[in-house]
Amino acid sequence: MELKDIKERLENATIAVATCDSKNIPHNIAIMYAKVVEDQIVITNNFMKKTVENIKINPNVSLVFWGDEEGWRIDGKAVYFSSGKWLDFVKSMKENEGMPAQGAIVVNIKSINKLCG
Repeated sequence: MELKDIKERLENATIAVATCDSKNIPHNIAIMYAKVVEDQIVITNNFMKKTVENIKINPNVSLVFWGDEEGWRIDGKAVYFSSGKWLDFVKSMKENEGMPAQGAIVVNIKSINKLCG
């Protein structure tokens, strides 16, 4: 399965984003907007504190979402950007209008797995 095959579903889904801290304690949040750019997933940091802290310590992330009665888990490594082209990108997203857009999380995908559905 390739990212392009699920791009539209991903960009229209509420997505669970899981991270872990330095003690491997999990933390999970739900986000409403992610964008696929080439072979990466870009997520806006509007109000994330613990998620950003965890990514700086441990870049492994897992995203889960459902669409059309099918689900997927995407595992990858995340990089946080508080300036530069990725911050400019998320600030330009219409979904972030009126939001703080403090940074961008860019997920480099390691695997995509279809869940039962």
